Amino acid sequence: MTPPPPARLENPSGSPLPALFLGSLLGLSILKLGNPIILEEQIGQPTGLSEWLSRPWPTRTGLFLLPLVAASILFLTPWRQRLTSARLPAWIWIALAGWLGWQVLSSAQSVDPKLTQLTLPHLLSIAVCFTGGVILGAGHWKPLLLGIGAGACLCWLQAFNQRTFEFRNAREALVFGQQSGWTNISPAELSELRISGLVIQTNGLDIANPAILDKLQRARVHGSLVYPNALAGLVLLVLPVLAVDLGSTRSRLRPILFYGILLLLGALGLASLVWSGSRSGWIIAVAMAATAVLLHPSLRRFRLPIALSVLVLGAGAFGLRNRDYFKKGATSVSARFDYWKAALQNTANHPILGSGPGTFMRPYARLKAPEAEMARLVHNDYLQQFTDSGVPGGLAYLVWVLGSLGLAWGRLRSTSHPVLTTALLLGVSAWLVQGLSEFSLYVPPLAWTAFTLLGVSLGLPRLSPSTPPSPQPNFPNRP
Repeated sequence: MTPPPPARLENPSGSPLPALFLGSLLGLSILKLGNPIILEEQIGQPTGLSEWLSRPWPTRTGLFLLPLVAASILFLTPWRQRLTSARLPAWIWIALAGWLGWQVLSSAQSVDPKLTQLTLPHLLSIAVCFTGGVILGAGHWKPLLLGIGAGACLCWLQAFNQRTFEFRNAREALVFGQQSGWTNISPAELSELRISGLVIQTNGLDIANPAILDKLQRARVHGSLVYPNALAGLVLLVLPVLAVDLGSTRSRLRPILFYGILLLLGALGLASLVWSGSRSGWIIAVAMAATAVLLHPSLRRFRLPIALSVLVLGAGAFGLRNRDYFKKGATSVSARFDYWKAALQNTANHPILGSGPGTFMRPYARLKAPEAEMARLVHNDYLQQFTDSGVPGGLAYLVWVLGSLGLAWGRLRSTSHPVLTTALLLGVSAWLVQGLSEFSLYVPPLAWTAFTLLGVSLGLPRLSPSTPPSPQPNFPNRP
C-alpha cells in the first residue's frame, strides 16, 4: 500500500540563500548568456567594465558559477530530506542518468569533438538545475522566482527599447552613412561595421547590408537573447508563474499599486511576444490561454465557450497578422522540414550513438539540399537528441522529460500550491511544445530556467488528506 504524501511544510528548514543564488544566476543568464552553447567560441571575453555591462558573456561564466550554487544547495539545505519528500519514482532518475550517460558515450565518437566539448557540460548543467529545482521546491522557492523575474523583466525592457528606439536609430544611421559615403564615421569604426556584417563591400564600394536593413525595418525584437523566437520562449515559460507569484502580494500592496505592477508586467511580456514576431509563440500562447480558462475553478459552466472564443479570436488575429507570410509560402516552415529530414536520415545512419552531442551541423552540411540554407541546430530539441546521441539517447530524454511533466500534472490536485503549480506547468509545457520547432534546449538561460521550474513543480510539498491547501493568489473574487 502506498503511504500518504507528506503534509506541506509551513516553516521550511534550511537557508533561503541557495534559492537566491540560483535565482540570481538564472536572471543573470537571461541578460548575459543568451547565445546557443555551440557559439561559445564566437563570443569574446569582455575586458573592461563597460564591456562586461554592455556585451554578452561566454557561457563558461555561468558554467563556472553553477557548481558554486550547487554546493550552496548541498551545504545549506536538507537536500536528502527534500529529495525523499518529493518521492519521485526511480525511473525518473534512471532515465535522467541514462540520458546523461549516453551523451558521454556518444561524445567518445563525436564527428566534431570541439562542438561536443562545448555541448556536454551544458547538458550536465541542465540535470543540475532540474535536481536543484526539486530540492528548492520543498523549501524557499520565492527568492528563485524573484531572480528569474528580475532578469526576464530587464530582458523585456531591452526588447521595448529595441522596438521603439534602437532598431530605428541603427537603420537611420546605416542609411545616412551610406548616403554620405561613410564620411560621418572613422575608418576604424567602418572596419568594425564590416566585421560585424552591418556593412558589406560590393564592386569596391561599402554599402549597408541589405539583409540587416530589412531586419531592422521589420523590427523583430530579441531582447538579450539570441533571436526573436528565443525571446518568445522566455515569455511563454515565465510570464504565467511571475503573474501568479505577484498575485500573492495583493494583500500587502495598495490596489492601485498592485494592479499597476501587474498590468506593467503583463504588458511588457505580451508586447515582447508580439514584437518578437514568433508565429509558433503566438499559437502556443493562445493555446495556453484557452487551457488556463479550462483549468480556472471559478468559471464553471462558462469554461468551454470562453476557451473556444479565445481560440477563435487568437487564430483569427494570427491569420490576419501573418497573411503576407503565408502568401510567400511560409519559407521558415519549409526550411525546418529540410532540417528535420536530415536529422532523421542521420539518425538512421547512426542509430546507436548518433554523431555526437551538438554536432548536427556536420552531417547537415553533407545531407542538406544544395539550395537550402545552412543550419547549426535541428530546430527541434527532440530530433536533436536522436541525431546527436542515437535512438537510446533520444528515448531516454523523452522518458525523463515527458515522464516528469506528466507526473507533475498528475500531482496537481494534491499539491499544496495548486495555482502556482498550474502556472509553472503551463509555462514549462508551452516551452517544451515550442521545442518541436526551436532549439531552446541549447540556449542556456532558457534550458536552465525551464528545467529548474520543472523541478520546482515536482518538489513542491503535497497535502496529506487532512491538510487544507495554502492561501492562493486571489485576482478575481471567487463565488
